[in-house]
Amino acid sequence: MAVSTPVCDFGWTAPDFSALGVDGRTYALTDVKGPKGTLVMFICNHCPYVTASIARIVGDAKALAAHGIGVIAINSNDSARYPEDSYDNMKSFAARHGIPFPYVFDETQDIAHAYGAACTPDFFGFNAAGELQYRGELDDARMSGRAPANRALFDAMVQIAETGRGPREQVPSMGCSIKWRE
Repeated sequence: MAVSTPVCDFGWTAPDFSALGVDGRTYALTDVKGPKGTLVMFICNHCPYVTASIARIVGDAKALAAHGIGVIAINSNDSARYPEDSYDNMKSFAARHGIPFPYVFDETQDIAHAYGAACTPDFFGFNAAGELQYRGELDDARMSGRAPANRALFDAMVQIAETGRGPREQVPSMGCSIKWRE
């Protein structure tokens, strides 16, 4: 079932967290914070919205590093019910797709709850002060297989890096619902 994200709550402060990455290292928000902003995204291994866009996500994340944006991806899905989203499968997913940023496992789902994550992918773009400035789509291609006509997330994060503020008009991200524990 496709789920859309809520409207951006401008100025909301990013909560800190601690989670194990696929590289065996534990990451906190401060470990990935960029000098000009931070992109926190909720993804998983099996969602068709994520698998259709992971190459674009990786490409945009690499390009955003040059603008001073730190990036982290979080998998909060219940891996007991969805074994494709297990920690071991996260490792192979990250390797297969050349993920250059920390990809961490939110096994308790506490991070997803703290952020109010709704779906995969769900993007939270923060300015250098840690204030939310973007909660929208990656681009307009979604899972269509066509080339995107825009780079909404990339453009918004560059704007945030340059001005500290995100665009007022944002199109919500759409994806599979977070697979919550029962």
